[in-house]
Amino acid sequence: MDKDKVAEILMEIGVLLELKGENPFKTRAYVNAARTLEGLREPLATLVAEKRLGEIKGIGEALEQKITELVETEKLKYYDELKASIPPGLIKMLEISGLGPKKIQALNKKLGVDSIEKLEAACKAGKVAELDGFGDKTQANILEGIERKRTYASKHLLSQALRAAEPLLENLREHPAVIRCSPAGSLRRFKEICGDIDLLASSKKPASVIEFFVSQPGIVKVIAKGETKASVILAGGIQCDLRVVSDAEFPFALAYFTGSKEHNIVMRQRAIQRGLRLNEYGLFKSKEETRDAKLLVPCQDEAEIFQKLDLVFVPPELREDHGEFLAAEKNNLPKLIEWTDLKGALHNHSNWSDGKNTLEEIAAYMEELGLEYWAITDHSKSSFQANGLDAKRLREQILEIKKINEKFAARGSDFRLLTGSEVDILKDRLDFDNELLAELDVVVASLHVPSSNEAENTKRLIRAVENPFVHIIGHLTGRLLLEREPYPVNVPAVIDACAATGTWLELNCNPHRFDLDWRHWPYAKSKGVKCVINPDAHRNEHAGFLRLGAGIARKGWLEKADVVNCLGRQKLSKELQRNG
Repeated sequence: MDKDKVAEILMEIGVLLELKGENPFKTRAYVNAARTLEGLREPLATLVAEKRLGEIKGIGEALEQKITELVETEKLKYYDELKASIPPGLIKMLEISGLGPKKIQALNKKLGVDSIEKLEAACKAGKVAELDGFGDKTQANILEGIERKRTYASKHLLSQALRAAEPLLENLREHPAVIRCSPAGSLRRFKEICGDIDLLASSKKPASVIEFFVSQPGIVKVIAKGETKASVILAGGIQCDLRVVSDAEFPFALAYFTGSKEHNIVMRQRAIQRGLRLNEYGLFKSKEETRDAKLLVPCQDEAEIFQKLDLVFVPPELREDHGEFLAAEKNNLPKLIEWTDLKGALHNHSNWSDGKNTLEEIAAYMEELGLEYWAITDHSKSSFQANGLDAKRLREQILEIKKINEKFAARGSDFRLLTGSEVDILKDRLDFDNELLAELDVVVASLHVPSSNEAENTKRLIRAVENPFVHIIGHLTGRLLLEREPYPVNVPAVIDACAATGTWLELNCNPHRFDLDWRHWPYAKSKGVKCVINPDAHRNEHAGFLRLGAGIARKGWLEKADVVNCLGRQKLSKELQRNG
């Protein structure tokens, strides 16, 4: 078990202990140990094997034993027993946004609440608002959180669905009876939130492929299994359906099961207008629904299906009936961005604020990835919960980055760290004055404490847009997918302001955000507003979010020329100087 998984379990133990009302020093010990492990610079397995774990500050004998047990056996008896000692309903309540261990403990002790159902009843009866430390607003927020959880119970983040689907697809591709296979549905269309995972394969031996599929690791339960279709539940609760068709049917089934429903309706209408019938089994020369192979119009792939309907191939990401048919008729579809076009990122954090890695670690990692630049934009001072930097610390960081860049230059490397800040948009100003902002390569302005009033939020954002030293507006609507709705803001008005000033908008590609939403990018593009795809990285591995961000940008019809961080470092530097 690697250090991140061990740290995750230690952090969870800390939460569970707090939920039980244990000594806060004991709770804090597990949380601190988790953070220590996250910051290790050598493999945890090496420290365990060489029995050097106890030499690390904050890792006592008891913690050393537990970490060793996790690394060597991938299990921890203490953890399993701790979870078993707490009512499952209390643990489930942790999933309600705004409810932490202390509040749950208070609800349990004072009202006997031990499940989400009892919590909802207590809120609706007004009992929660009467407790010390709660009140009407907290009670209302809890009810909203419960409703949100219920609404999104069967929904999953795109990143979770991809992580679950990719190993299954890899294994299917290696099976000798599989001819072709692909994801379908919302996953293939790169929707930010997915329901079930749809997989499709072609084979002459479908039953063999189905048997292979249901025996894959990571499958928790087989819901249904037939000759050509199986439905399973994967670890994490995601349902996955596999359909196996003949190779002749594969292109038609792939187009049909990719969707979207709205896109498919138009495709079927176009077929009817041409005296044809299109369904999941084929394209047929018929005026009636049919599967008659004699009437089949053979197509080797999806591109041929589109061609037969007088369209150029429409990439899966665009199949939402949002203008793709008009563009495809005129051969006017954009040449969508590829993730390999990205040269770096302009919104990221280090351990100077709430990131996990040092400046040196970040620089080495990003250079090894082959990137040309990586901006360090740690939080400004008002984000005290994120260890935001004041002016003195920020200027110290600027000097540290300069020293690191000098080392890269001395050994002939083209990679550079860029200086920057994610500066808070406050009620009447930015968190830093213009004099300090002028010293930075990159300034990202973000609204972290919004108003409930749309006009107020829009006013504050436009004020930031109009600041001559702000390059980028970060995560414009503040949404957290499946957790928190966007705050009220007039998005078109902010886009118009960016168009007037040349300010860039961020596509924050953290999979919990994907903000700005892909639905707004065609309008932004039409106004000439440039996009910056940023991972908002808090650890080095988050650089991988760039690939997800490119997929969402494709869904927003964006091309390489629309995305600022497709520029090389030298051209980017000129744009930053012009735009800041």
